[in-house]
Amino acid sequence: MTGRKNMGRASLFLVLLALGFFFAYNLITMVIHNRAISSGKLIVDGLDGTSLSALSDPIIQMPENVKRPGSTKMPFHVALTATDAPYSKWQCRIMYYWYKRIKEMPGSDMGGFTRVLHSGSPDNLMDEIPTFVVDPLPAGLDRGYIVLNRPWAFVQWLEKATIEEEYILMAEPDHIFVNPLPNLSHGGYPAAFPFFYIKPAENEKIIRKFYPEEKGPVINIDPIGNSPVIIKKSLLEKIAPTWMNVSLRMKDDPETDKAFGWVLEMYAYAVASALHGVQHILQKDFMIQPPWDLEVGKKFIIHYTYGCDYSLKGKLTYGKIGEWRFDKRSYLRGPPPKNLPLPPPGVPESVVTLVKMVNEATANIPGWDAE
Repeated sequence: MTGRKNMGRASLFLVLLALGFFFAYNLITMVIHNRAISSGKLIVDGLDGTSLSALSDPIIQMPENVKRPGSTKMPFHVALTATDAPYSKWQCRIMYYWYKRIKEMPGSDMGGFTRVLHSGSPDNLMDEIPTFVVDPLPAGLDRGYIVLNRPWAFVQWLEKATIEEEYILMAEPDHIFVNPLPNLSHGGYPAAFPFFYIKPAENEKIIRKFYPEEKGPVINIDPIGNSPVIIKKSLLEKIAPTWMNVSLRMKDDPETDKAFGWVLEMYAYAVASALHGVQHILQKDFMIQPPWDLEVGKKFIIHYTYGCDYSLKGKLTYGKIGEWRFDKRSYLRGPPPKNLPLPPPGVPESVVTLVKMVNEATANIPGWDAE
């Protein structure tokens, strides 16, 4: 009898425990849903991209979600800011090579291309790459933080250049187009890549210096930089001057400069967008970053900002120079040689693809060795 009573009590306890979990789960779900609606984060809902839903996770799982019905095209202009340093030049040449290769493929919405050169004077790539020359910041204002010139370059380019497309892709020299890129934006909502290290909510004390409480909650600020971003030209014309001013103010503030470091200008773009009430569709399939992302798949851009170091057995040795390596910083003073050795067996597809694409570009760009 005692055993049966204990079994009965145990069964009753399990039932009550299950009910407790059920109600707790629904309560948490309801809280998350309500927080999501108040946050205004957006994903595209539906295969035809005709409706928007406010959800807690703003990341689009598949780029196909933003396809437009029929054969409607929304071309975007590819723009990247650059210096006239050898390190910047060879990356721009590879980037432009693959832009030309991918541009005409089915599914691409790529339009024109501009290298926005913020050196103040033409260089030897003017005939090879479509280039618009703008002025750098006044001497000393960037204090060695060269990317502080980026927002100022966009301000000048947008004011002075004739740009036929309604949309702009802000790209960088170390981007390689690997698949045809459609216009991932949706109406007035630009598309951007979410960076795991851009964390406005964890830096609220600093963020509030530039985004006051009356503007809204800090979660209105997207975890992004300015690149890659596909955005309406009219929106970027509004954001760019604010982006420039916020960047300079952040650099002038010692606490902010120390906290944000090399991603300061990225935070400045995110804050400037929020100040104008602009929120982005966060598109995690926009690009991959080897060696951390292992497969190319249907992603659109390879961003080779991180060094790729491996043993000859194919083991990642990040933070330690590998027996095999590819790191763009190995070529600060000049371009990499043609026909770089391929990675050893076992290295992820993303890294193998990156090196193969660099090799193809360097083999086919005229005068590579001379550069």
